[in-house]
Amino acid sequence: MPEESWVVVGLGNPGPVYARTRHNAGFLLLDLLARDLEAGPERDEGPFRTAGAVWKGTRVALIRPLTFMNRSGEALARSPESAAVPPGRHLVLLDDVALPFGSLRLRARGSAGGHRGLESVLETLGTDEVPRLRLGVGGGEAGRDLREYVLEPFSEDEEKGMGPWLAGASECVRVLLTEGVDAAMNRFN
Repeated sequence: MPEESWVVVGLGNPGPVYARTRHNAGFLLLDLLARDLEAGPERDEGPFRTAGAVWKGTRVALIRPLTFMNRSGEALARSPESAAVPPGRHLVLLDDVALPFGSLRLRARGSAGGHRGLESVLETLGTDEVPRLRLGVGGGEAGRDLREYVLEPFSEDEEKGMGPWLAGASECVRVLLTEGVDAAMNRFN
């Protein structure tokens, strides 16, 4: 892939039981991006699925790890699209319980912040200089086990707010792809 290429990695868990859970916010955004970028059909590549698009002259590989959240990096390690671009040309889409539902936080780099899926990706890429878009899913009630919370389906009220939230996140990614991380951070953070 040439330098004007990006790899967008949506984090989540495979299978219908997880499809509309908070931990799958990255998969949900990846689905919307595939439509918005007019990506080709998703291809099964074993430990991941991938689809390709060209957005305003930028090649984009959309990658969906199928290795379950905490082992997302293992799938990325097997992706030729990932190997063809530097870590800084990867964008990771993930849920974040520390952010209120419906919020976005784009960063160019940083630690995994306790997110095991992002930690796996950063370990595979060998650096924390990897852009990431955190999708706020809220943290639930005080004292709640967050591992259970993220594996629960979105509430009815959350489902009602998902359209505008994910549309804004998709727009953020499209700005990043054409104008860069800093421009997207300035507009969407």
